[in-house]
Amino acid sequence: MTSTTSTTTPPSVRDRLIDAAEVCLRAKGIRATTVSEVAEGAGVSRGWLYRHFPDKVTLLGAAIVRLNEAYWSEAHAVLEQVEGLDQQIAAGIRHGRTAYDDPGALLMKLRIDEPDEFAACAGAGVQGLVPDLASFWSRYLIAAREKGEIHPDVIIAEASEWVARVVISLATVPGDTLDPGDSNQLLTHIRRYLMPALRSAPA
Repeated sequence: MTSTTSTTTPPSVRDRLIDAAEVCLRAKGIRATTVSEVAEGAGVSRGWLYRHFPDKVTLLGAAIVRLNEAYWSEAHAVLEQVEGLDQQIAAGIRHGRTAYDDPGALLMKLRIDEPDEFAACAGAGVQGLVPDLASFWSRYLIAAREKGEIHPDVIIAEASEWVARVVISLATVPGDTLDPGDSNQLLTHIRRYLMPALRSAPA
């Protein structure tokens, strides 16, 4: 479980409540999680919980926002160790596929399984998976354009959304001709199809 609290100081009540909310989200999802269970997990009364969060939506929203921030920070840390856009895309797909216990996987599961509840808790800031991923990839496409890896006229916003959609598909949807768990196959596929498209002049 991801926590923003220090290892040298006791977590605040608010952090304990968010920690407990995350545990419940992992185990039961949004609908089945109750305020009483979160309070019990944090070792506080329901009354004390309501001093920090006015309702379940706000409480679970705080946990989702923290998960979201942790996921994007971790993903950027992974990709910033990699050179070349093709290698970065491959690393991003591998990160998405292998991180089934990390914040990103839980966020994706909640988005897919309970979309209405997720939207209500997360708010407009973190509810859109494709916009989130497109925003994530834009910095890497800008860098690749500056290095001459992709066409100088690539429209970053459009290309970032396309890369985001491709990454989601390759990371989550099985196919017959590509095993995205095979690093060599994955990189070959990216170099054969994605990179040529990004190097072409926009129509």
